[in-house]
Amino acid sequence: MTFGAAAAASAADLIAIITPSHDNPFFKAEAEGADAKAKALGYETLVLVHDDDANKQSQLIDTAIARGAKAIILDNAGADATVAAVKKAKDANIPSFLIDREINASGVAVAQIVSNNYQGAQLGAQEFVKLMGEKGNYVELVGKESDTNAGIRSKGYHDVIGEYPDLKSVAKQSANWSQPEAYSKMESILQANPNIKGVISGNDTMAMGAIAALAAANRKDVIVVGFDGSNDVRDSIVAGGIKATVLQPAYLQAQVAVEQADAYIKTKKAPAQEKQLMDCVLINGANAAKLETFALKK
Repeated sequence: MTFGAAAAASAADLIAIITPSHDNPFFKAEAEGADAKAKALGYETLVLVHDDDANKQSQLIDTAIARGAKAIILDNAGADATVAAVKKAKDANIPSFLIDREINASGVAVAQIVSNNYQGAQLGAQEFVKLMGEKGNYVELVGKESDTNAGIRSKGYHDVIGEYPDLKSVAKQSANWSQPEAYSKMESILQANPNIKGVISGNDTMAMGAIAALAAANRKDVIVVGFDGSNDVRDSIVAGGIKATVLQPAYLQAQVAVEQADAYIKTKKAPAQEKQLMDCVLINGANAAKLETFALKK
């Protein structure tokens, strides 16, 4: 028993890393970035997936509390639904460091480190306008409507595209960040609107679904622009398929969150600002080859 107690006392502190499904390479990159940084700093990790289910997320936060985690790194399952779960962790003296998605409350999480989705969407929209020659019918695929980022990106797109009266939106549909859903929505939209010239997508996964549906219909003339900076879209850009995307620094963002958690665990010092924005970067044919796992190589 003495040996067991001594081993437990010397065990590394635990950091819980909770994200949506790793089926999406963006969330997988977040989890891997956080896990690598935490281990490099001497922590044990507990890597969990909530599948965008707020009830499951609440249970996983209970697990992190029960395991005595020193901090939680979280890409959350809903701006409103997550507030109570993060507060529960705070009440148990476990600080939360949010990445990628904000929650609709301040002072509950220690940090909310998010991509500057509005700035990124404007970058993507400016490239889209240029590729479209400032005119033509286009389609927008929107992310999950409960996700704050879906609305912010859509607004960023429209604030730019809306300045060009010859660019006409003929369809705007949610495909819930899903590649299969984007494929089927794109098939239907294409049947109803065969004269489209472009598709602007709220994320890369939906952009991949759209380009596949367009390829199946032999419509290689349609311009597709995504958002995230995935390796799949990088490969499509290099091969002349999708024309551009916007890189969110997922891997780096997760590592910054772990560094801030480590500082907080050791000093109880919170970052100067709870909400921190990281700028996005336009990816197109000029720099796509330098993209690797949601980071630009030097």
